[in-house]
Amino acid sequence: MPCHNQQLNSVNSGQEHPMKQVRFANSSSSSVPAVLNSSEPTDVPTQPVSPDSLGPQLKLLPLNDQIRELQTIIRDKTTSRGDFVFCADRLIRLVVEEGLNQLPFSECTVTTPTGYKYEGVKFERGNCGVSIMRSGEAMEQGLRDCCRSIRIGKILIQSDEETQKAKVYYAKFPPDVYRRKVLLMYPILSTGNTVIEAVRVLIEHGVQPKHIILLSLFSTPHGAKSIIQEFPDITILTTEVHPVAPTHFGQRYFGTD
Repeated sequence: MPCHNQQLNSVNSGQEHPMKQVRFANSSSSSVPAVLNSSEPTDVPTQPVSPDSLGPQLKLLPLNDQIRELQTIIRDKTTSRGDFVFCADRLIRLVVEEGLNQLPFSECTVTTPTGYKYEGVKFERGNCGVSIMRSGEAMEQGLRDCCRSIRIGKILIQSDEETQKAKVYYAKFPPDVYRRKVLLMYPILSTGNTVIEAVRVLIEHGVQPKHIILLSLFSTPHGAKSIIQEFPDITILTTEVHPVAPTHFGQRYFGTD
């Protein structure tokens, strides 16, 4: 599997990696310039993308060289499908882990094998996942690896290529989804139209937007802004806000490119 850490470090020798400044969206850290890869259009604006301008509803994973390398390999057009899937699964797992960290916990006390009382925490019951087909299904295994018995619903939405209007073709959820916290899975937020339509379907089934955590890998500023403007109470968790999203993700992951 290609490793880009050495290349990145050699370019930035003697100075701190600029992307290390990125933290959660509600932190006081400054934004960083968007970095384009050579395979992407050069006419895309490269002004700094400020997650802070989108509000505390948008959360970014604390960025480090490990995450940056995974993002680089996924964006690289020369990456083999095997490496692409491997790195995508790793990045998905990181996002899912942080998404679970946003769910409510309750305190508990357990007894260790030595008889010692340990004060810990446990998940509160009432969580479920919902994947937006097809690319959202790539994130299901990562969620099951962390929560083996979690229930997962599905939504199928397709957008008209000319009007970009999203239409719901299929939706199936746990019967008590309105009582649950929902981890909505969709790896690429481009226009945000598909996610907006999916959230509307969940609301029709009684789910409150404040109980929805959207898990994604990459987002454009426009996509995140559109979703937050439509549903101010929703939480979006992603690894990167960039003007150019890797929209080839689903095709590469499932081998249909």
